[in-house]
Amino acid sequence: MKRLAWALALPLALACHRAATPSASAAVSARPSMYEQQIGKQVFHHYCSGCHGDGGQGDGFNAYNLDPHPRDLSDPKFQKSKSNADLADAIRRGGSGVGLSALMPPWGHTLDARQIDAVVVYIRTLKK
Repeated sequence: MKRLAWALALPLALACHRAATPSASAAVSARPSMYEQQIGKQVFHHYCSGCHGDGGQGDGFNAYNLDPHPRDLSDPKFQKSKSNADLADAIRRGGSGVGLSALMPPWGHTLDARQIDAVVVYIRTLKK
């Protein structure tokens, strides 16, 4: 009888735990704080601006040495076409991890989830 109770309770407990765990898209709030934006800006300028440029327009110092050139992250079409989860996944897994250019390195072992989410928040401020 106890085994049956555990067998029934365990899937319910796991389902509740999964529901309480925030997803990658939920981790970036609708109205991010200025602190999140500032962290994202600092991380972006340290790791991303060399290729994507200070304004995210794909015109960084290294951009002209790359083929294909880095994406313009400030482009309104790009901003609308990608979800926060898509952006976080590309940052975490790199270009080749999401079917894009292998020239974008994966940052998932360098940046933690909080930093990646902050970069996504900052990218959303780059709209033209």
